[in-house]
Amino acid sequence: MQSQNWRTIPLAEVFSATKSNKDGLTSSEAVQRLKEFGYNEIREKKPSRFFVFLKKFWGLSAWMLEAIIVISLILHKESDALVVAGLLVLNAVISFAQEEKAGRAVEFLKKKLQINSRVLRDGSWKMAPTRELVPGDIVRVRIGDFVPADVKIAQGEVAVDQSALTGESLEIERGMNEILYAGSVVTRGEADGVIVSTGEKSYYGKIAQLVEIAKPKLRAENLVSQVVKLLFIIVAVLLAVAFVVSWRQGANLFEILPLSLVLLLGAIPVALPVMFTVSMAFGSLALAKRGVLVTRLDSLYNAARMDILFADKTGTITENKIVVAKFLPFRVYGKDEVLLYGALASQEANGPIDRAFLEAAKAKNLLEGRFTQKSFVPFDPKSRRTEAIIQDEKKEFRVMKGAFPAVTQMCEVDSEGMSYLNEKIRELAKDGYRVLAIAKIPKDDNPKFVGLAALSDPVKADSKKLIDEIKQLGVSVKMLTGDMAAIARTVARAVGISGNIVSASDLKKAEKPNWIAAKEVGGVAEVYPDDKYGIVSAFQKQGHIVGMTGDGINDAPALKQAEFGIAVSGAADVAKSAAGIVLMDGGLASILDSIKIGRQTFERVNIWIMNKVARTVLKTCFIVFAFFLTGKFVISATAMLVMIFMTDFVKISLSTDNVRWPSKPAEWHIAGLAKIAIISGLVMVAEAFGLLFVGLRYFNLAQNQAALNAFSFEILLFFALFSILSVRERGHFWESIPSKTLLFFLFADMIIGIFLPTFGILGLAAIPLSQILFVVGYTFLFSLLLNDFIKLILLKKLHLNKPF
Repeated sequence: MQSQNWRTIPLAEVFSATKSNKDGLTSSEAVQRLKEFGYNEIREKKPSRFFVFLKKFWGLSAWMLEAIIVISLILHKESDALVVAGLLVLNAVISFAQEEKAGRAVEFLKKKLQINSRVLRDGSWKMAPTRELVPGDIVRVRIGDFVPADVKIAQGEVAVDQSALTGESLEIERGMNEILYAGSVVTRGEADGVIVSTGEKSYYGKIAQLVEIAKPKLRAENLVSQVVKLLFIIVAVLLAVAFVVSWRQGANLFEILPLSLVLLLGAIPVALPVMFTVSMAFGSLALAKRGVLVTRLDSLYNAARMDILFADKTGTITENKIVVAKFLPFRVYGKDEVLLYGALASQEANGPIDRAFLEAAKAKNLLEGRFTQKSFVPFDPKSRRTEAIIQDEKKEFRVMKGAFPAVTQMCEVDSEGMSYLNEKIRELAKDGYRVLAIAKIPKDDNPKFVGLAALSDPVKADSKKLIDEIKQLGVSVKMLTGDMAAIARTVARAVGISGNIVSASDLKKAEKPNWIAAKEVGGVAEVYPDDKYGIVSAFQKQGHIVGMTGDGINDAPALKQAEFGIAVSGAADVAKSAAGIVLMDGGLASILDSIKIGRQTFERVNIWIMNKVARTVLKTCFIVFAFFLTGKFVISATAMLVMIFMTDFVKISLSTDNVRWPSKPAEWHIAGLAKIAIISGLVMVAEAFGLLFVGLRYFNLAQNQAALNAFSFEILLFFALFSILSVRERGHFWESIPSKTLLFFLFADMIIGIFLPTFGILGLAAIPLSQILFVVGYTFLFSLLLNDFIKLILLKKLHLNKPF
């Protein structure tokens, strides 16, 4: 029953289909229908939190850590297994905690419906919980009420604000046989009607379902997966080589297990998820100081990559506030008189249109105590006008304002005047204005037509500047709105959005909506929530990283589906919950800050990845080839674990580094990064073997396995630390200064790296300080002179010498 298109069905057939009548339902019928249709609320579909947490231990990154734990236990290295297990659980807890902060949009929708409504039961009106309303119930709505369900009006007329549902900025008048949507707000009038749809079947409920269905692509997780696969391939290839060589040499393959453990420990990017989280936290903190709240884990990375922004008109580009924008006085009257008489025919309690006239008149000091409103007749959908009797210092007169036909029928306007006025109304309507007529009725005289007033939702002061600057960042901006195309075109011209504005119906003429056709236009008007959701999804399928701004319930599904959902200041709770960021201040310039800081964060992660791949190549190649040459493991699993904590986690401080942001949408250049990192890693491998040769030949390390492990630990550690200073900058390493936090941790790492083997701490053998300083000097010179020069050549050759 609830799936029908109730808008087109006559009222008599609606009563028949819902098995209702004008006397309403009985209590027993209501109870029976409650069992059939369920409560008038949106049900949540929550997966088991335990199951969600368990899923964090499934996937390539988790499998590699789990493999290390198994190998460690096989080799009876329980301490190593315990440390890696701790890392695995830490990553799972961080990821799970972030996800728990999102996905509460449906809860806000449920709370919105927790009110009481006037319902006709057992032949009498009573108040009942909204959640207990059922199809067929007769309800009454008055000014200020939330419409509790989808209602077909049977009696009365009302004006409703449904901007939060449809994006229409002006209030909508609804009369007999028309539908009121659940969640809209009655601004004028009173009406009785029959409920046709409740809960999830209502228009409001369908939006809630879209919010729940919407699943943004987690691009950051895909990146982690790509990096893990790359590192796994590097380790797998080298392990395969090691197994083949050992087998040909007749070695016991079981002895290769310690090598597998060491290589896996060196390759697994255990700090990468934490790096994402911490870098986002620093970016979020910077944005919080600018009035932006980040609510979704990878929003900053998606802000960096965003190449198209769909800007909701109402409440985002415009103020979502009715103002009197233009005055067209008629013949002998002036603009101030049009405003004055319109304001005198208003009362603040009568709704937003009246408030707009009063505010404009007060701003011009037109109501300075001269006039007294002796009586007032509020807007009546039948008369379609307001009236008031006014007493000034000398005389009494009447004023009225309302729909043009309703006012002109009271006035004597000749054919020439009517022709002129009709032409002006057509021009204003073409530009998207709503027009009201104003008249004055002197005492004992005929009504005089004073003029026309045009209403609009004004553009925010910073909208045009914002859109221009976003375009300069290489992001295409398109407008989406539930308003008419004429209104949308006017707003688009005002803010500099180029391209034609088309109606959603034009793109839905085919059996399947051609949303991607919106790529060729400046925006789409007359869209519904599922249209916005469909547009965002269609562009994502084309490979675009989509941003979406909005403030209403109608925007929530698209806000959640978009990679970069932006809830503007004053947005509905459900919109805030669905979005990736929430603007706390009124201005929209915060979007620019989000893009720039997002691109900085993106660049920092790129640097981390490039450094991690290069170090993995260095560690794995050095350990495997040294094993071939010496028949020994030149570094222990314990030393590798120490290095993980001293490098991977300390390098999280890259999330605070001073980096440049690109002027165009950022892209993940994994292939390019991998090429540069692998070549840089191989260069460091060759240089590391130079140090190993010195250690074996001149420091007599061949006879001392423990000293060899400590010496190799120093080689890998200081190449890793100094390479950061080179990799973090696209030019020469001295062209930008690292952040104080990064410098602090680098120096702290260096001091600890010298201290540990000098005194033989944490399982490392004590070696002479002179040997350690030789390693420091050697790695410094090669990393920051030769390797930095090689990096520049590679970046230029691959056209990556600018921020990625």
